[in-house]
Amino acid sequence: MTSIPPYTTDTSVEAEAVQLELFRQMTPAERLAKMCSLTAIIRRMAFDAIRRTHPDLDDAEVRLKFIESTYGEELAAEVRKDPKDRQPT
Repeated sequence: MTSIPPYTTDTSVEAEAVQLELFRQMTPAERLAKMCSLTAIIRRMAFDAIRRTHPDLDDAEVRLKFIESTYGEELAAEVRKDPKDRQPT
């Protein structure tokens, strides 16, 4: 049997085992809700980091920086365009 590497580097093996068992006990809907919650937390942390790094940016520019760092400059440039100038998908 192949050993699965730990998914964190700051959690003890025992704590990770407990956490994984709790995930296994969740229903699919509970796991999905947990994933959505964790995603929202990580996204908020990313936005906060952008705001700390670029305190001069307004909320729209913070969102664009997030798009740029997450999805690439090409998409951010397309989003920055006036809607009537965007390329159809």
